[in-house]
Amino acid sequence: MTKRDYYEILGVAKGASEAEIKKAYRQMAIKYHPDKNPGNKEAEDRFKEAAEAYEVLSDQEKRRKYDQFGHAGMGNQGGYGGGGMNMDDIFSQFGDIFGDGSPFEGFFGGGGGRGGRRSNVGTNIRVRVKLNILEIAKGVSKKIKYNRLTLADGVKFKTCSTCSGNGQVRRVTNTFLGQMATASVCPSCGGSGKIIESKPGHVDNNGLVSKEDLVEINIPSGVAEGMQLSVSGKGNVGPGGGPSGDLIVLIEEVEDEHLKRDGNNVIYEHFISFPDAAMGTNIEVPTVDGKVKVRIDAGTQAGKILRLKGKGLPSVNGYGRGDQLVQINVWTPKKISSEEKAILEKLGKSENFHPKPSSSDKGFFEKMREFFHH
Repeated sequence: MTKRDYYEILGVAKGASEAEIKKAYRQMAIKYHPDKNPGNKEAEDRFKEAAEAYEVLSDQEKRRKYDQFGHAGMGNQGGYGGGGMNMDDIFSQFGDIFGDGSPFEGFFGGGGGRGGRRSNVGTNIRVRVKLNILEIAKGVSKKIKYNRLTLADGVKFKTCSTCSGNGQVRRVTNTFLGQMATASVCPSCGGSGKIIESKPGHVDNNGLVSKEDLVEINIPSGVAEGMQLSVSGKGNVGPGGGPSGDLIVLIEEVEDEHLKRDGNNVIYEHFISFPDAAMGTNIEVPTVDGKVKVRIDAGTQAGKILRLKGKGLPSVNGYGRGDQLVQINVWTPKKISSEEKAILEKLGKSENFHPKPSSSDKGFFEKMREFFHH
């Protein structure tokens, strides 16, 4: 079944702010919550659909990809509908949506599922990985060494006496709907249901210590500057031994000396001599796939652009590949000998060497516009 547009699901415009998206999701979650619609399969599907839309549109990087590529740009980065996540995963999201002291905070479980203990997820770690254009073209495996917080040896926990291990403290409040039992995160254990009983002296108050870790990550071909890849569970361990956060890998491109990137296209500038431009020649051009031979026709004008079809970079989503554009420039020597000068003066008197541009000879900017909109 074709997926609906995420903006349509939440009923917001494409340019909606974060606050507008959050507000729209709150309204949808309240309307279709399973506890308010017991046994209603359609309401449950709408509930999951809204959660999937919010999970993407509330994340700046995922939203950018979605705006550019639609559902195809999500790949396996989630959405509850296709990521195998269950209802408890969706309920864990409500710590952000309803954890504001509103009456619905308790109704939705205070961010920890319905009545369950909330796990304190550790923080994410961000690292930068530099890639050259050849690595981007082929994809590459990188080993990343970094420090992260892990649970120290010898740390012992005991059940929190304040919440009896539930991670929440409950209270009854009067609302416009009458009395309502609400739950909030336990102030003693922070929602983990456990507190530290004993720990070594060199660790922090959460029983965590910084250790060096090594992870190998496969980076797909076609990535670009500023893209982020996520390695699940390789961030800092959460307080109380909670689940680890993620390792976020930020892609940074190293500029190549010869090959310049423009989207998925690659631009290369090649200089030839005047005799070669006049008589024609064969040249060798570097590409991301290695060197290729290119024929320069006789009478080639400075600024001519040759297209090498499919010799650019692959799309990160697997949809085709860019081209390589080779701009031909004619090199003019800055110094010449008296003998060379005499030859050029003689050639300059020939009718063939007088400029005769025709209407078919396009300017540089017109040529570039034509190639990039081909």
